[in-house]
Amino acid sequence: MTSLEANNADSTLVLSTPPSVNAKNRKYSPVILEEQERKALDVKKIAVKKLKKCCSCTPTKAKDFFVDLFPVIRWFPKYKWKEWILGDIMSGLIVGILLVPQSIAYSLLAGQEPIYGLYTSFFACIIYFLMGTSRHISVGIFGVLCLMIGQVVDREVQYFGFDLNDVNKTAQSEMFNQSTDFCDRSCFAIRVGSTLTFMAGVYQIAMGIFQVGFISVYLSDSLLSGFATGASFTILTSQVKYLLGISIPRAHGPGSLVQTWVYIFKNIHRTNVCDVITSALCLLVLVPLKEINECYKSKLKAPIPGELLVVVVATLVSHYGHLNEKYNSTIAGNIPTGFMVPTSPDWSLIPRVAADALPIAIIGFAITVSLSEMFAKKHGYTVRANQEMFAIGTCNIIPAFFHCFTTSAALAKTLVKESTGCKTQLSSIVTALVLLLVLLVIAPLFYSLQKCVLGVITIVNLRGALRKFIDLPRMWKVNKVDTVIWFVTMLSSALISTEIGLLIGVSFSVICVIVRTQVPRATTLGHLEGTDIYEDLGRYKNLQNLTGIKIFRFEAPLYYANKEFFKRSLYKRTGVDPTLIIVAKKKAERKVSRELEHKVTENSGTSIKTEVTVQLSKQEFEFHTIIIDCSVIQFLDTAGIAAVKEVFKDYKQIGISILLSNCNACVIDSLRKGGYFENGNIHSLVFYSIHDAVMFASNVHQKNGDWEANTFC
Repeated sequence: MTSLEANNADSTLVLSTPPSVNAKNRKYSPVILEEQERKALDVKKIAVKKLKKCCSCTPTKAKDFFVDLFPVIRWFPKYKWKEWILGDIMSGLIVGILLVPQSIAYSLLAGQEPIYGLYTSFFACIIYFLMGTSRHISVGIFGVLCLMIGQVVDREVQYFGFDLNDVNKTAQSEMFNQSTDFCDRSCFAIRVGSTLTFMAGVYQIAMGIFQVGFISVYLSDSLLSGFATGASFTILTSQVKYLLGISIPRAHGPGSLVQTWVYIFKNIHRTNVCDVITSALCLLVLVPLKEINECYKSKLKAPIPGELLVVVVATLVSHYGHLNEKYNSTIAGNIPTGFMVPTSPDWSLIPRVAADALPIAIIGFAITVSLSEMFAKKHGYTVRANQEMFAIGTCNIIPAFFHCFTTSAALAKTLVKESTGCKTQLSSIVTALVLLLVLLVIAPLFYSLQKCVLGVITIVNLRGALRKFIDLPRMWKVNKVDTVIWFVTMLSSALISTEIGLLIGVSFSVICVIVRTQVPRATTLGHLEGTDIYEDLGRYKNLQNLTGIKIFRFEAPLYYANKEFFKRSLYKRTGVDPTLIIVAKKKAERKVSRELEHKVTENSGTSIKTEVTVQLSKQEFEFHTIIIDCSVIQFLDTAGIAAVKEVFKDYKQIGISILLSNCNACVIDSLRKGGYFENGNIHSLVFYSIHDAVMFASNVHQKNGDWEANTFC
């Protein structure tokens, strides 16, 4: 059993070996531990070295950079064709079949024409195949991002004078001073979407270059889950108009969810019966099929492609039943084949959408990285978060020139991809081939597809996020703070807006962390007889209080925000507030002095006053030593060091000693630099363990009966 003491002359630590209980007469034999010499940092030299390393270019370095940027170069030559090709082809085909109807459906959510959703999924698959480090995630259209894009698109479309409800109407904007002054709503919407996507990709690439991926650390699982659930309510609300076949304006700003429902009920009398019946039938088919896929996913070799079946059947019924002509049912309309000529984003729109692109970029990156790490851990390989940022950023920058909008990983499609035998990202190429076939040949066949069917597909795919309510009781039992964060983020995202909801969720999470360190647990420890175990008296049974010793544990870093709480907790747990005792003693001394001035003579006054002062100073307490367990204190700041020094000084004045135990190196260094071991504070000893401190205090008190009579070097 040993204790640590800092040598005042240098950075040497003096370890005193306290005697055992029975070795009362044994002298302390200090053991000297010399710290290793710390080399002075030459900042200029290090900076020059790193700059040379970054700026130098050799063939080997260029090759490594290129291989790191395109991981496919590393893994594709090692591809195990016989073992993996069948699984990759199967999963690629199935995901491609699922992506076709979802890409068309989510295009409506993003305020775009169906063809642009197919473009987006196609390019995302190819680029992530080249640059991604995850073998299993499916990158493409994601509902929450589509919602955020759609809100910006509708805002800009309305601002520039286009009719939100008439996609065929053209308008001329006085502020739109380019060679193409005349542009219909669809044309302008994709310009806004692609410009927004380009800026999101720029942000993601910039975060990758400056390695600020730590931002995603502040987006906890509970926060992302609450955000996705809250956004799901907004998505569901935005699709109700398609299910009912009514035309309403899209609400913007805080409270858009409530405002949209107000619009729905105001126009409920205009409901299209044909769309309502079609929506109900599609729901009756899709929901059971989804449940079957979920319940029997271990037995089914491939999930039943319910969306594709519904889309095919609904398109045929709509086409041959002439639902658009007879019942005025809204349809997808003309979906062209092939690819449009690449165009650059609209640079004049960047000032208006730059701020909106930032939360989209952060959410897209955070979801992609979290899914990548989750499936990598499950299958025993690693992913590079920084490269994932480059990959997803490139998936947004390049497609922005090809009439696409923002993409990220999507959980539902990733689960399907993994469960159907995916081994590598080669399956993404197969998915891209399926989408290419649709783009070149099949797309026009969806002309008669009703929009209500696409709305149903979007709503059914929200099941996963909405089912989080079922997990709330379990989440509450595991961690109540995370559950509250989930609720706050969910409600703010749904009732206020997605962007503000995300900001509120992050802010609330940070506040929760601050509060938990500002008001941490502070406990008194007891001893388990016959062992060297010391634990919380309020939590465990069979623990005993030590005679003459109090053990206090503070379960947080000690810094400026909680230093007062530290002192209050220490005074409360030990039952002795030295500041009050010192003040009371000084008042009593002044009172006695005033009384003595009238009663004593010049010859005897001094002796009587001294006797009274000595009696006042000899106040007895139940304990003579306080041991502070620092095992959970990760660091001390200047205010924390001052608090420890103040506590030591105050208790010393009333005859109670302070010992520290289980201090890490950072805490010891902070105390040394803060002067805690200086000025002859020979009693400020630091021990390796609580038991060492207990044995030291017990032996010294038992041997001498008075702490102040002992001095050790």
